[in-house]
Amino acid sequence: MDSTKTVSVLNDLLNITNDRIQGFSKVEDKVWETHSPLKGDYDQMVRESQEMKADLIGLITERGGEPDDTSTAAGAIHRTWIDVKNAFTGDHTESTLENVVFGEKSAIAAYQEALQSDKLCPQSTVVVADQLEQLKSSYAKFQSLEKRVD
Repeated sequence: MDSTKTVSVLNDLLNITNDRIQGFSKVEDKVWETHSPLKGDYDQMVRESQEMKADLIGLITERGGEPDDTSTAAGAIHRTWIDVKNAFTGDHTESTLENVVFGEKSAIAAYQEALQSDKLCPQSTVVVADQLEQLKSSYAKFQSLEKRVD
């Protein structure tokens, strides 16, 4: 197994995880003021994202790689779009949660693609598959939160 390819895929997933963390920070002010009972689920998702990030960095460094601890350009554009949209329409909880659901779907797709690429070593495949299950769980929770707000 070529560790360079594994490190590259893991760095892509690290960038996406950083997008999630930055995206979650945008949600906090918009949603939890009016839906404080939902904060526990949200806090758990943030903790899981931080753990996912640490796991990915560990895998990258174990394979002799340098972690690319940035976010993606697409994620930055998406967060900017959210800010612009909210500036014109007002900060609506529903649209904020819709954006989170969109981001989670994108992360799930990237993780699935990484697993199907055959570029991950066996240990990385196990970790990425576990993280994909966490993403799917997070996605389901946010869909649930979105429905409660409607």
